[in-house]
Amino acid sequence: MKKNKTCGKRFKAVLKEAKITTTAFADFLKIAQAQNVHNWYTRGVPEYRMEEVARILSINSAWLKTGEGPKDAKETRLIHDTGNIFDAHAIRGTYQVIEQTDVEVPFYKEMPLTPGSSKTHVVKDPENSIRLPRCDLDSLEIRHADAICARMVGNSMAEKIEDGSLVAIDRGLTQIIDGEIYAIEHDGMLLIKYLHRVPGNAIRIRSHNSAQYPDEVFRSAQIEEQNIRVLGWVFWWSTLNKRRPLVPFL
Repeated sequence: MKKNKTCGKRFKAVLKEAKITTTAFADFLKIAQAQNVHNWYTRGVPEYRMEEVARILSINSAWLKTGEGPKDAKETRLIHDTGNIFDAHAIRGTYQVIEQTDVEVPFYKEMPLTPGSSKTHVVKDPENSIRLPRCDLDSLEIRHADAICARMVGNSMAEKIEDGSLVAIDRGLTQIIDGEIYAIEHDGMLLIKYLHRVPGNAIRIRSHNSAQYPDEVFRSAQIEEQNIRVLGWVFWWSTLNKRRPLVPFL
């Protein structure tokens, strides 16, 4: 067995000592899938990541790789966002890594395909996002990279989800579970609806406000022709009260 493959146990022990989860460490390295970092426990830290991992953990890269020599790095120099350089080893005993308590979720909305076009598509808005509690996503087993948000438009889901509400969507769950709420893209339009499966690979789209928006059934050919695709399962929404109450006698 190659020596660098034996470093998985040492890597795991250092993370445990520092009370850092593989999810948090993946965030440090800007790795989208925390499972990749978790795999290092058995496969070992990749050679090209060895120095970077050792620097972040303030340990000796030779010790991490082979188990030989001192564990602690003699000197670990970190460059802060301000440009200042710190000796991380010198301050190691005076700080602790604190995981972020929330996750920044990108915002998606309808946008014209081309400037001035009436045809739309659903795309990411780089100027907007929301933050959701990390613990809530973890409790629902939602990968942080799969979470997106959007805004409810119209009253088809009233009084369940009001017009203007923010919704959060799990793109990792696109399989239709009857009666669950999903975000769908219908020929460039972003819709929030109940979905049900219908025999023949068809789907029923249902609104909470069924009095004004009757059920619609789309056959397999229609789904393809009208570019209907499931964006993901809606797991959270928040409704703003649009009217501030008047305070009497003032």
